[in-house]
Amino acid sequence: MSTINLKRQTKSAFPWLIMILMSSVTFVGILSELMPSGVLPLMMEDLSISEVQTGNLVGYYAIASAIFAIPLISMTLQYNRKYLLLILLGGFAISNIIAGLVHDYTIIIVLRIIGGICAGVMWPMIAAYGMRLVDEKDHGKAIAVIMAGTTLGISIGMPIMTSIGNDYGWRTEFIGLGGFIILIGIVSFFALPSTPGEKLTKSSSPFALLKIPAVLIVLLLTLLGVIAHYGVYVYITSLVDEIQLAGGVESALLFFGIGSLISVLLAIKFTDKYLRVLTILMFVLLIISMGIFLLYGGTKGIGHLAFFLWGVSFGPLVTLLQAAVSRQVETAKDVATSVQSSVFNLSIMIASSVAGMLLGMYSPMSLVYFAIALSIPGMIIALFSKKTLG
Repeated sequence: MSTINLKRQTKSAFPWLIMILMSSVTFVGILSELMPSGVLPLMMEDLSISEVQTGNLVGYYAIASAIFAIPLISMTLQYNRKYLLLILLGGFAISNIIAGLVHDYTIIIVLRIIGGICAGVMWPMIAAYGMRLVDEKDHGKAIAVIMAGTTLGISIGMPIMTSIGNDYGWRTEFIGLGGFIILIGIVSFFALPSTPGEKLTKSSSPFALLKIPAVLIVLLLTLLGVIAHYGVYVYITSLVDEIQLAGGVESALLFFGIGSLISVLLAIKFTDKYLRVLTILMFVLLIISMGIFLLYGGTKGIGHLAFFLWGVSFGPLVTLLQAAVSRQVETAKDVATSVQSSVFNLSIMIASSVAGMLLGMYSPMSLVYFAIALSIPGMIIALFSKKTLG
């Protein structure tokens, strides 16, 4: 009896150290994806490739993540979560280290695709893995802590890695990240609990999930929210130039990053209790920040406030949407989050393409209007989704 009580007490205590370790995995996951974007000129010169070819190093990675997430999550659902995560970390490490050593562009593309495949499995499975280690009342908190690594990776990790790449070469940057991933893998081997997989049934397959109205609502919110945010974020430099922001893009990213970090802390505390309210506020703040850009973007200090508010809206995006989709299923949460993750990656690609066309035809402010146009229906849907979001 005492052993049972001890197990209950252990699970009821939120495992902060384990969740922070998992957060370090998402931290290196986002760095592995975005790292080439910070050292594009260096890679272009060293590999003697065009700007488009260099951009494909990020593009192919994202496409691989979107395509392989659902089938591979379904195939690996029965495998032990800890050992699957260790294999994925190995894939991240090897793809980055070898990419830093070879000089053939085609081989590097293949390595980037391997990294993208690992990411496609890692993003949805790690959230579901973390949820298994806590009480149901703490599911949102677990996702928020784990996914905080993505925000930290974008706001803190990317500037650091880019600085390393510029000072010591992009190859040192890639190899260094690979070494850091190996270190995380070693710590994870000893620290993470072993958790068995689960069987994939007809009722928990991706196609069965797409028949659940609540899941479709979350996927629609994902589509609207991600395209609205990333349609502007991908071309943030153009927006900064348009409003002539004091301090340039570095200043914009600083205020955006501060806002993102604050909102991640709020998400950790409030996601489980106020998921619907936070989702509505995410869209509302995006509308407000974009409205400020339109009306007062060029006013000194006001533009910086808009980037801060936009960061507050952007920070919990992944957390809220993954928490929402995981609430709609009792089992196979990995599959549910993989469907949501694939829609997320697909939305980024749509955002980049549509925003690029708008930018080619109109001014950067057209992207701001585009974000508002998508956010309004997103806000309305979240407002009336009491049953889905709680």
